[in-house]
Amino acid sequence: MSYYFPSPSPSPLSLFIFLISLLCFIHFSSSSTTHPDRYLKSRSPSLLRQNSSEQYFELTTPLPSDPLNPSCSLLLLQEDFGNTIGSPPVSVPYSPPSDCPGPWTQIFLEFSASCQGEQYDRISGVWLDGVELLRTSTAEPTESGIFWNVRKDVTRYSSLFVQSNLTLTVMLENVVNDEFTGVYHVNVSLLYYGGDQTRVSPQVTELRLNRKLGFLPESFVVENSEGRLGFQSEESEGKILQVTSNEPGGRLSGGQKSELFYERPADLIIPISDDGDEGFWFRIQNESNVHSKAIEIPPNTQRAILEIYVSFHGNDEFWYSNPPNSYLELNNLTTQRGNGAFRQVFATIDGAFVGSTSPFPVIFTGGINPLFWEPIVAIGAFNLPSYDVDLTPFLGFLLDGKTHTFGLGVTDSIPFWLVDANLHLWLDQDSPIVQAKSVLYQSSPLAVKRESKFKNLDGSFEIEAKKKTEFSGWVNSSSGNFTTRVMEEFKFKNSIKFKRNGQEKEVEQKIKVKTEIRIESDAGHEISKTIIKRKYPLKIVSSTLPGADINTYLIITNVSHGLEEKSSCSTSSNEEISSSVHNSQDSGGWMVVQDHSVLYGAASTTQTLSYKDKNTCYSRTVAASNGKVLEDNSTLTCLSSY
Repeated sequence: MSYYFPSPSPSPLSLFIFLISLLCFIHFSSSSTTHPDRYLKSRSPSLLRQNSSEQYFELTTPLPSDPLNPSCSLLLLQEDFGNTIGSPPVSVPYSPPSDCPGPWTQIFLEFSASCQGEQYDRISGVWLDGVELLRTSTAEPTESGIFWNVRKDVTRYSSLFVQSNLTLTVMLENVVNDEFTGVYHVNVSLLYYGGDQTRVSPQVTELRLNRKLGFLPESFVVENSEGRLGFQSEESEGKILQVTSNEPGGRLSGGQKSELFYERPADLIIPISDDGDEGFWFRIQNESNVHSKAIEIPPNTQRAILEIYVSFHGNDEFWYSNPPNSYLELNNLTTQRGNGAFRQVFATIDGAFVGSTSPFPVIFTGGINPLFWEPIVAIGAFNLPSYDVDLTPFLGFLLDGKTHTFGLGVTDSIPFWLVDANLHLWLDQDSPIVQAKSVLYQSSPLAVKRESKFKNLDGSFEIEAKKKTEFSGWVNSSSGNFTTRVMEEFKFKNSIKFKRNGQEKEVEQKIKVKTEIRIESDAGHEISKTIIKRKYPLKIVSSTLPGADINTYLIITNVSHGLEEKSSCSTSSNEEISSSVHNSQDSGGWMVVQDHSVLYGAASTTQTLSYKDKNTCYSRTVAASNGKVLEDNSTLTCLSSY
């Protein structure tokens, strides 16, 4: 017996009538505990949506290049990823385009994909000589086929793109057989922009939000000699310019000048990654499984940033919903999704802790309810975030001419996590050797408090964690003698509740991170201070009922998650610039499932992305129901409540 709504937008009354009628026929044989899971959209006729959109997308703000044509483009790869599980990644040679040689002011990576049939979501990575450029996941296709496009600002990797005879690598492990028929057709291109193309209007310039989650702009906005906002031009490179940045620790000029240098991309990027036979990411199985790479950095390094890429899979894909092992053991549950709900990615040098990041809980397109993510995918699903850790305070012992081991691990992790990193290094072009010294290393122990109360399958589990760090060190280069102080504080809180014999589950998680970076002169005067505050709220409420047919069950779920970020940068000349981003997504609906296949259901998703700084307000709201976009509005007017 099947029940589904012919209307694309079921009313609350229709849903109520449906649930009441379903309860008259349910088989009370299901006793499985509700867990967020991965599901496959079945080829059942009830899911073949006649009006569904063929194009899937992740909500982002406009890029500065959107109205412009690139100076040139370079198609690097065209590949059909069929049954690629267990196969090595696809590699192709890279050299810069001969028809428009650099330098370029901006470079964008474009990842285009299409798929038709039945298929799970898959993770994918793009590397250039082992340096990761993009971490992305695929959408789950439909019988009629879908396509999507990801465009990412990769200007920060410019030192690689000017080199010849490099290797571009793409990893996408897929399974194709009689059941999983979807083949992912992928094109990877680079778009190069010259000086004329990127001198755009202030309005477009301020909307530089090509970030994975709606994070604040990666690149600087500069004020040129004409007093207009624009991007760095070839003529102005190296000159003193007034800039706005959310990149911590921008380099400063010597003497009494308070202006910041334009933040040029790093001179050298070294991958902290695997050998590439199974992708360049490290596969982390547990907390003690720390992967590392030995590196000797150049003696004239004056700044170092470790950029970390991370994604979570297997039994830890929904790590924020995992109960403690004691709950699983005392209830004789066979699931391996345990170890509690706290995770943190950490970095080490020679085994010593040097930084960490609390990952944003990205939900892939097959996660929780795949009907939520058509055609709007979850925040970060197509462009997973990377996380920067400032290692400049540690140059005091990194510049000793010796090899040092850079390690990556995940606290409390279970199989499996994919983690790698890029070490961005800025070199002193006017001196072969830089003097540096680490001044302060202060890292409080990770404080984790856990409380569990449960009887049989019902109970509650709470975790609170917090940590403070402060590192500082000075670097004496041809630009001057400056001290970098990096202070970070994070707070983590997670609550899980099981009710109705484990069939109802509520997960609520809050992550707060505050990072402060100060640049001081050798006399102790503060030259600049950058403060970045981030919040990752997440709430999942789910209920499972036995289905009307044998071996089926009904799952009713609501998901609310988002990202909030505020940034401010002040200088010794009392100039202050601030920006903020609010990205929130609310989804609700139901599905009838057999094994891991969604037979039928109904779902809707609403998302609002807002950005604000001193010159610009931008907001876009999109609403979709049952695979069809119902609303898509954007405005350059600030919302009164924002």
